[in-house]
Amino acid sequence: MDDENVFKQWKKQCLNKIDFSRKGSVDDDICSVVSFINSYDHYFTTSSCSGRIVLIDGVPDCIDVQKQNCTWLLITHKKCEKDDVVTSLRRSSGDAVLKFEPCVLHVQCKELEDAQLLHSVAVNAGFRNSGVTVGKRGKIIMAVRSTHCLEVPLSQKGQILVSEEYIDFLVAAANNKMEENLRRIGRLYECLRSALGPEEVKSHLKDKQTDQKPVYKRRRKRMQDRDGTGRGVKKQNDSDSEDDLECVIDLLELSQIPGSESQ
Repeated sequence: MDDENVFKQWKKQCLNKIDFSRKGSVDDDICSVVSFINSYDHYFTTSSCSGRIVLIDGVPDCIDVQKQNCTWLLITHKKCEKDDVVTSLRRSSGDAVLKFEPCVLHVQCKELEDAQLLHSVAVNAGFRNSGVTVGKRGKIIMAVRSTHCLEVPLSQKGQILVSEEYIDFLVAAANNKMEENLRRIGRLYECLRSALGPEEVKSHLKDKQTDQKPVYKRRRKRMQDRDGTGRGVKKQNDSDSEDDLECVIDLLELSQIPGSESQ
């Protein structure tokens, strides 16, 4: 089986498998992004979360607390209320921790160039902790991640350690992070639409080098079409698709510059 058919088989198996997440379905606020990515032959999502605020009750005296050993006192993918946190915290019998976990999205990519493009889009949308990994079987995974997390302990062995005023402050901070998280998801969706285009800019991922030539020609042509003020003059027959194509090539070029991820 050739590489293309192998990728298609992986995608089919992944998208048809049962969702074993706690919710059992894709979160509403990231559903459009997931559907858009999965509509392209070069990508498919393997996991996703739109971001959440959780209150977890861990096992006391456990150095490395794993989520499967915890009690979920509260979980929401929207903003939360102080009273809900306080009420849930009173049920704690261990070491309760309030967390805000931002959006995370894992996408398997057909080629490394596909992952580079998606990585540039994610970074430009504000997900600056994104990265690419390559597995032993050649699976290329692009992880969309950001760093604006929150994690604060609130109780120890069932004893609440903080005041309600402080909980009110933490809830406001978590809700602000959730709002910013949703804005970044919106930017990610718009950046994906601009970079991939209605037809994934057709063959730019397949024939990148040959696609670059007409782009540079169009650039030089516009450089020549200048008026007396030094500003470029855009001709009426310039199409939006050409601008989108240049944007995609720029993103690919940026991702290949050493250190560009941290900019």
